[in-house]
Amino acid sequence: MNRDDDSPAPPSAMFGDRLGRLAIRSAQVLVALALAAVVVWALSQVKLVVIALLVALLLAVAIGPVVNWMRRHGVPAIVATWLTFLGVLLALAAIVTLVTLAVRDQWDELATSAAQGLDELQTFLTEGPIQISDEQVADVRGAIIEFVTSTQFGSGALAGVSAATEFVTGALLVVVILFFFLKDGATIWNFLLSPFAGKRRARGVRAGQTAMRVLGGYVRGTAIIALFDAVAIGLGLAILQVPLALPLAVVVFLTAFVPIVGATLAGAVAALVALVANGPLVALIVVIIVVAVNQLEGDLLQPLVMGQSLKLHPLVILVALTAGTILAGLAGAVLAVPLTAVAWAIIKVWDNPNADISWRRRGSGTATRTAAAGPVAPV
Repeated sequence: MNRDDDSPAPPSAMFGDRLGRLAIRSAQVLVALALAAVVVWALSQVKLVVIALLVALLLAVAIGPVVNWMRRHGVPAIVATWLTFLGVLLALAAIVTLVTLAVRDQWDELATSAAQGLDELQTFLTEGPIQISDEQVADVRGAIIEFVTSTQFGSGALAGVSAATEFVTGALLVVVILFFFLKDGATIWNFLLSPFAGKRRARGVRAGQTAMRVLGGYVRGTAIIALFDAVAIGLGLAILQVPLALPLAVVVFLTAFVPIVGATLAGAVAALVALVANGPLVALIVVIIVVAVNQLEGDLLQPLVMGQSLKLHPLVILVALTAGTILAGLAGAVLAVPLTAVAWAIIKVWDNPNADISWRRRGSGTATRTAAAGPVAPV
């Protein structure tokens, strides 16, 4: 029976043209974005647990090769895990102890130098080319004192105590999760893949291997670069006799894990301490040292050390860094870039088994053995 000319067109004809296909694709994109927003919102409700899991994963892929090396040389798995775990904790305790001792020994000297430096700065502001009056300086000082003694500052201090409590809780959770990742990482990963079979399982194995390769390379490469920055800038501060050279070197090391802005912030802190304690000339030399170290790192060391671990455009890094900071603060700033690199690497090998084989052929012997052994995540 022929269709009457006045009858409505069937759905297949309505959505079969270019505009219809565009409408269907747009609806699919909107649904995917809504689902992603729901997932992000749900994860933000348990942010403490999610961040602890991700930080423990980063640490596990960084120090997991030590556990694997011990196992290959006949050390029982539980003994290798405990030795590595306790070694990391002892190293962190030693660093904290050294920093505490350095701050305690140099605090009085820094306080005296700071008082003198602030007096010199006030003299420069009132008698130099800027010509700021004593009344303006007194007004600024009074405003600072009023803020410190205000209820707003008190509520901020209480919020800081709450944040410190949350930090301690998260740190303890990271320690526990890290131990189990080091001990049972492969078992946990195989359990997560157990519901899948065939091509889906192969895809999961490929994605897991790629994630561990990218995360491990990123963490170890960033640690090497951070160590170089900390040693170079710390030696410069020590030679210039800037107070708290060791704590400032530790700050440089830690902030290096925040791409782009971390090194700038650490350099600004070091220059500020040098300005207060040693004067403007030493502060200028510190700035020159920081700029030189950052240039050497960006032009030579980072391409050499990072290699294929972080193949992202600087704009992508900046956007990921901003989004991570908005969603999870400092932890998000540290985690955003490696997670973005992992996501991009997984997308490239999701439906391309040959991509996974190609990097194994180009990689080192250790990477080849790890990939061939199956999903050994996160160690």
